[in-house]
Amino acid sequence: MRRRTLLGLLFTAAVIAFAIPLYPTMRGTNHRTPSAFPMPSPVPSRVPSHPSASNEASYKQQTVLRDMEATERLSRAQIERDIQNFLKSKDAHRPIKDLLRTHPEILYVEWGNGNGRQKAGSLKPELATAVATHLTKARTAVKQGSNYSSPTFKHGGKSYFVLARHSSEVAAKQNVLAIVSTEVIQAVERHQRRNLRLIPYPPEGRYRIESVTPGNNKETTVRTGEDNGNASHYAVDEIVVKFRKPLTEKQLLQLRRELDLSVVRHTGKTYVFRSKKHKTMELKKYFVDKYKPEFIEPHYLYLTNELGNDPNSKSIIPNDTLYSEYQWNLPEITTELGWKVTKGSPDVIVAVLDTGVQADHPDLKGRLVPGMNIVDPSKPPNDDVGHGTHVAGIIAAEVNNGEGVAGMTWFTKIMPVKVLDSSGAGSTYSVAEGIIWATDHGAKIINMSLGNYAEAEFLHDALKYAYDHGVVLVAASGNDNTERPGYPAAYDEVIAVSATDPDESKAEYSNYGDYIDVAAPGTSIPSTYPGSRYAALSGTSMASPHVAALASLVRAANSGLTNKEVMELLRRTAKDLGQSGKDKDFGYGQIDVVSALNSASGSSTSLQLYPLQVRRELERLNK
Repeated sequence: MRRRTLLGLLFTAAVIAFAIPLYPTMRGTNHRTPSAFPMPSPVPSRVPSHPSASNEASYKQQTVLRDMEATERLSRAQIERDIQNFLKSKDAHRPIKDLLRTHPEILYVEWGNGNGRQKAGSLKPELATAVATHLTKARTAVKQGSNYSSPTFKHGGKSYFVLARHSSEVAAKQNVLAIVSTEVIQAVERHQRRNLRLIPYPPEGRYRIESVTPGNNKETTVRTGEDNGNASHYAVDEIVVKFRKPLTEKQLLQLRRELDLSVVRHTGKTYVFRSKKHKTMELKKYFVDKYKPEFIEPHYLYLTNELGNDPNSKSIIPNDTLYSEYQWNLPEITTELGWKVTKGSPDVIVAVLDTGVQADHPDLKGRLVPGMNIVDPSKPPNDDVGHGTHVAGIIAAEVNNGEGVAGMTWFTKIMPVKVLDSSGAGSTYSVAEGIIWATDHGAKIINMSLGNYAEAEFLHDALKYAYDHGVVLVAASGNDNTERPGYPAAYDEVIAVSATDPDESKAEYSNYGDYIDVAAPGTSIPSTYPGSRYAALSGTSMASPHVAALASLVRAANSGLTNKEVMELLRRTAKDLGQSGKDKDFGYGQIDVVSALNSASGSSTSLQLYPLQVRRELERLNK
């Protein structure tokens, strides 16, 4: 390595830190290259960073297909691993039904040991006929001491594959055959078509929806997914009003009589009303004329914005089964090096405001604290969509437990706050109430992988409340490839996150603009998924929890930092991408875990502590 004498004397530690390769292709034989989840086309033929609507739609379709393919590989890898473990530990006291219990996607399973076969599960006659050929091939393979994996095939609108594994120990002579449903692949397809805005805003759920152009509330019509990028959606029969003082019982009774109103929710001077007779704009005129409130606005809706170690090694490589082959995202942002500084703290709680979290996912054991279901307070905050569980796993999936994926933190706790319903949509009030609840119950960081294009003052009030109480607020920018500011990300109190691809370019679906603070990996991110499964999803929804997780690590490294100082540190230590300095695509750059944690802990080895021109010179010398 060439060094100038003066720079070498002044910045030796920084050069050594920077000399550790950051790209997966340079990280040694223990790791895979970024081709584990291949991009849809070679980099030179990529569409522009801000493509046309047709190119953007094509790119998003390719992203959905890539996520489906990656999810299938994750599913196969995890089941193959668990079947092999079953074969190693199989004895007379362990029934074959154990596999069905731990893997509900396995519909039918056989175990043989040379003296007979045990069977569990059942198949409908039509499916049994469709799978017969694959089962015959599987049985033949294990008799010959071979393994078998069928291609994925469709039947009745669903897809399946057949898997057969035999024991590598000749004396054991054991084998397992399984018929596996890949319903999770179809779930990912549905999820990502909505998450990446390939379809119009979902009409499911309670909400009667209308759309307006952000900024002027002029009514507009959303016919395609592309139209979502220039529209804000609201419940057509509801209105949010903040009065100058709380209403009296007499005033409320008068409103019920005159407008046939009911109070949906109420906090202090702010009310959400619902009317059986009048629409939002009619209600707005009435309240402006009669009460002259502090503010009045539609009840906007928000949608998900959705990709054992050597003690002398410089990196910490976890043993999670899907990590080395599939998780390009954590090495990309130097997470393994950052873990040498801190792995997090159980005292730091990240609230995930989302669709809920699967509480009993095996890779989230012990990582959840009590949460809240804002949508239905009578029920626990369970995930009925998949989005929230995936976000939670990016932050806090158990690390080094030989199971599934690794989260960015080893000890950080997740507080599930369900603010989005089974359609992936939630109201302004739900999100605001979730922010306040999480703040009052000890959250140090709040992740919001959701958004809209309308400024909602009531939501902003809640964000200010959390910010004033020291909470670090992080939000996804959105997946419409638009420069229009998305909220809550664009509020000053919030860190706005865009998404990057494995080649460190801006993901084509990612929103951009002057309000972007930092970027993080967002494409084909493997993580936990409901049904105790794993899936790969893409979107700024996946980028945002990387930043929230890093904020939790920073707070573990230095608990004395204020939320403002944490946010500034994340910006200052980011790896500059794109145009020199802050830009619309990456903000201050892609987050850099080791630089952020070195800076938080006061280490002099943080390259990012030095001026940009010095960093660039060190980079040049390091090549």
